[in-house]
Amino acid sequence: MRSHLDKYSNLTQRVIVAVLGVLVIISGIYWHEWTYFAIFLLIVFFTIQEFYRLVGLDGFLPLTFWGSLVGIFIYTCTFLVQMNLMDLEWFYLIFPLSSIIYFIKLYKKSDEKPFTNIAFTFLGILYVAIPFSLLHVIAFCMGSYQFELVVGILLLTWASDTGGYFAGTMFGKTKLFLRISPKKSWEGFVGGTILTLLIAVAMSYYADILPLWKWLMIGILTATAGTYGDLVESLFKRSINIKDSGETLPGHGGFLDRFDALLLSLPFIAAFLKLF
Repeated sequence: MRSHLDKYSNLTQRVIVAVLGVLVIISGIYWHEWTYFAIFLLIVFFTIQEFYRLVGLDGFLPLTFWGSLVGIFIYTCTFLVQMNLMDLEWFYLIFPLSSIIYFIKLYKKSDEKPFTNIAFTFLGILYVAIPFSLLHVIAFCMGSYQFELVVGILLLTWASDTGGYFAGTMFGKTKLFLRISPKKSWEGFVGGTILTLLIAVAMSYYADILPLWKWLMIGILTATAGTYGDLVESLFKRSINIKDSGETLPGHGGFLDRFDALLLSLPFIAAFLKLF
């Protein structure tokens, strides 16, 4: 597929991959809760693997296999608990599974900075697996699987990204965070937020499971925390001197590049929906 896309411009590649990705993801979310689970399971796996690979480029040695295993366990258990297929007590297994990370490092004689690498192993779980696990909390926050909530959050995230991209390209002059991302502008942020709020209004009519004010609040959280998510990932990439987190998605970079906004917005959205 990549060889066929290489003849197109970056923007064209971005659009083609985005359309195909949207069709697959939205179809899976809509079809059934298990297809939703499977799609995001793959996303969690590839994203956390990508994170550990990038950390390795900077000379660190995180426990890629065990960190991925713990992350997927948390993701899977959260889903099964929300589906009422597993008792909450099974979550206690997370603690011994996580503690094994320390035991493994005791036997890594060539590891010169074991606790730094332990910290990066846990960071992969915290940064990637837990936010996507909280997506289950959002999807089942009304007692049963609500695909509209998942689709709505994705649409709001994509609206923020798309509106920010085009508004920033056309009108961007005032730098938002020059030290971290020279291309980010306040004009782009405002444009992305406006489009996000318009989509939130549309979602309140399409998915009346939430009142308008909640959709608008989710839109604000998505645009704001999502922008910070993009900046945080840019900070991470700058720290290891790379442009993109990967080349898996032509025109988009890697999985971290594509889902960085969700990683920071999902915890805020989950907390908002559970508290209000």
